[in-house]
Amino acid sequence: MSSRVSQRPRCPRCNLPPHLCLCAEIPRVETRTRFLLVQHVVETWKKSNTGRVAALALANSRLLIHGAQGESLDTALLSEPGTWLLYPDGPTVPPDAPAPRQLVVLDASWSQARRMTQRVPVLRALPRLVLPPPEPGMLRLREPTHPSGMSTLDAIARAVAALEGPEAAAPLERLAALRVQRIAECGTLY
Repeated sequence: MSSRVSQRPRCPRCNLPPHLCLCAEIPRVETRTRFLLVQHVVETWKKSNTGRVAALALANSRLLIHGAQGESLDTALLSEPGTWLLYPDGPTVPPDAPAPRQLVVLDASWSQARRMTQRVPVLRALPRLVLPPPEPGMLRLREPTHPSGMSTLDAIARAVAALEGPEAAAPLERLAALRVQRIAECGTLY
């Protein structure tokens, strides 16, 4: 805890420094699909984390923490009928499959997400929504470690566009772009 106390102050809601705070800009996005964000415990207080902002924007979402000492992940939520996993690799769902009722999103680095899928058997069994790689020129703060890698907020915006149309995804895309723009204008990664 003491390491966080010595850091610069951050907004308790969006986790960004006060001069970059996005809280006033976070839209309320209604979706048919429920988003279940499974956040790796290491990501919880990272300034670069976008999963928390995505969860704040999505009315039909829930944020769970994975890997906290002494706590286990409630896998019953992951096993609900109609649940898919948003993941950059693996077998895709047949085109004629019904849309998911719930989409699990791993909010973690690529290596953390890979380990999560290895250690949580129910994740390996879920049908996968595989997004195409990001377009060249996509606004980013840094280069991803995986060819299909992108921030959690960008991935969710693209999933919403694929499942519910571009109009539903537009507020999330604007929020992701605004976040990158504010941080870039600051001149450093915070």
